[in-house]
Amino acid sequence: MAKKKAYSDRNICVSCGACVLDCPREAIEIFKGCHAVVDLEKCVGCGLCYRACPAGAISISDVGKEAANVVC
Repeated sequence: MAKKKAYSDRNICVSCGACVLDCPREAIEIFKGCHAVVDLEKCVGCGLCYRACPAGAISISDVGKEAANVVC
């Protein structure tokens, strides 16, 4: 069974912080007020951030299927 992780799309993220507030592992931060960045070491793929994101900028995928989080 593949491990799941959260990934953020910086082109969609509106930097509202909803994902940061809902992450129980404190695995997400808003980078320089620009967009959400997920710490894949802390992320357990629970999906709470995905459900919290009003912009649809968070996806939950198998590890290695998404590009690494990119900073601005």
